[in-house]
Amino acid sequence: MKRHDILDARSTMKTATTIPAGFNEHARRWVEECATLCQPDSVHWCDGSNEERAELTRQAASQSILIELNQTAMPGCYLHRSNPNDTARTEHCTFICTPTKASAGPTNNWMAPADAYQMLRGCFAGSMRGRTMYVVPFLMGHPGSPLAKIGIELTDSLYVVLSMGIMTRMGRIALEELGDRDTFTRCLHSVGECDPNRRYICHFPQDNTIWSYGSGYGGNALLGKKCLSLRIGSYLGHEEGWLAEHMLIMGVTDPRGQTTYVTGAFPSACGKTNLAMLTPPPSMAADGWKIETLGDDIAWMYIDGHGHLRALNPEAGYFGVVPGTNRTTNPNAIEAMARNAIYTNVALRPDGTAWWEGHDEPAPAQCTDWTGQPWTPNSGRKATHPNSRFTAPVTQNPAISPLWDDPSGVPISAIIFGGRRSKTLPLVVEAFNWTHGAYLGAMMGSETTAAASGQTGVVRRDPMAMLPFCGYNMGAYFAHWLSMQKRLAPPPRIFHVNWFRTDEHGKFLWPGFGENLRILQWILDRCHGRVDAVKTPIGWMPQPEDINLDGLEIDRARFEQAQAIDREAWRKELSTQEELFVKLGGDMPKELLFERELLLSRL
Repeated sequence: MKRHDILDARSTMKTATTIPAGFNEHARRWVEECATLCQPDSVHWCDGSNEERAELTRQAASQSILIELNQTAMPGCYLHRSNPNDTARTEHCTFICTPTKASAGPTNNWMAPADAYQMLRGCFAGSMRGRTMYVVPFLMGHPGSPLAKIGIELTDSLYVVLSMGIMTRMGRIALEELGDRDTFTRCLHSVGECDPNRRYICHFPQDNTIWSYGSGYGGNALLGKKCLSLRIGSYLGHEEGWLAEHMLIMGVTDPRGQTTYVTGAFPSACGKTNLAMLTPPPSMAADGWKIETLGDDIAWMYIDGHGHLRALNPEAGYFGVVPGTNRTTNPNAIEAMARNAIYTNVALRPDGTAWWEGHDEPAPAQCTDWTGQPWTPNSGRKATHPNSRFTAPVTQNPAISPLWDDPSGVPISAIIFGGRRSKTLPLVVEAFNWTHGAYLGAMMGSETTAAASGQTGVVRRDPMAMLPFCGYNMGAYFAHWLSMQKRLAPPPRIFHVNWFRTDEHGKFLWPGFGENLRILQWILDRCHGRVDAVKTPIGWMPQPEDINLDGLEIDRARFEQAQAIDREAWRKELSTQEELFVKLGGDMPKELLFERELLLSRL
């Protein structure tokens, strides 16, 4: 089904605000078609101005969509409470709608485009009666960037409008980048009745279209986030020769004054945001070490005319997890969310400030929990939802890189993969080459907890942290990664880290947090040829004397325990990888199959 056949425009919009200059005929016609389907009472065309944001914020507060927080302690900050049935991404409701099931691959939920459009038209028909349709033009990437992508999201949620204003470059800047072209991602969203049984997040890669119905949660409703940046983005990257990745981007400046840029992919709960905003330990800061954040979640990477891999962050804001964030774990995040932020599903203290489990301050004697109910420490439940979030502008991060807004991105010297593994995986290992590195990324994963699965130590594979976000066949995605090497001169080095290895008593062998800079130091030394490494069956590993342990309470023996290779455990590790290989079947590139056989032979 062609995109222009999707809607049957038989009437015009009921009422509309003045259409700002810049909305071209393609955009106007598409908005009219969608308004005919959704039947909003009015249409508001967003221009992204500060005045508009102030007025929409006032409206959201008057409708109790937002709750104003203490403006003295938390200036510009507001609280939003979700429907209790709508607090996270819903992977089982997320679909890749391609002409063939094989194009989506066995790791994605698939729906035929014609079937999906027919079903969704039934959901969206009249869904905005009594509501306003907001027309939100947004830009992912930087103006003038070779990877800049424009989207227009139509939504009936003020929370989405205000959040998109933080997370993206929203308004006239996007329209100026679009010009008179038709090449924008068409994003249609409605909270609908917020019924979990009528919740669909559907991606149509060939149409450059996203339709999301029945959810107001950020990952399902902020359609520039995972939907465009990763699912549609990864498909476009495959077609156009670049990579859209679930990765942080950071700059590490050493005492020589040299800044090296790295990216990193980590599954959920593996410390990606904390690493992106890492604060150097005092001893290393005194020596001149410095961290600069370019992005904490998404990296778009392309090969420049010199064969160098360059990365940029297409977002303009952070959508971070709140619980556990404090001045010890992530002081830069605390500063970033201190003002002009939207908090979602945190607790509200009597003084009008936000609180969450893991906050710097102890639990209040009483407060209002994330559902709006009274709460005390004896309530027997958490005051804050485990997936509660903050949305804040990236420019409020005190460690933001001065190059974060450079449209050409930054040159990448290292790619880091990581997972949460109590055993087997060492603290750090370097891949032998690009193909071996792609294999390490393809096999990465994290162990589940008892709370999550009923069993501990069960490894959930999350290839390159992209399992929920790859917008096409993952076997083809791996092949695309492998093909990039041909154009790279030279390719970045690839590493795998594991901050979570434990001893026989279940205690972490490595302190983590800011001390992870010591491992980054070795990674940088390897990138610049300053240290040698030991060849092992699984990759290059540090010589113990090349890891800076000065001032740490752990000794060389404990570090070597964190690096130990248990060959029998590794053989079992290889056997557990079989599930993914079998699932992808003939789509798995033969190069990765060969890497697995090579590793088995080295063991």
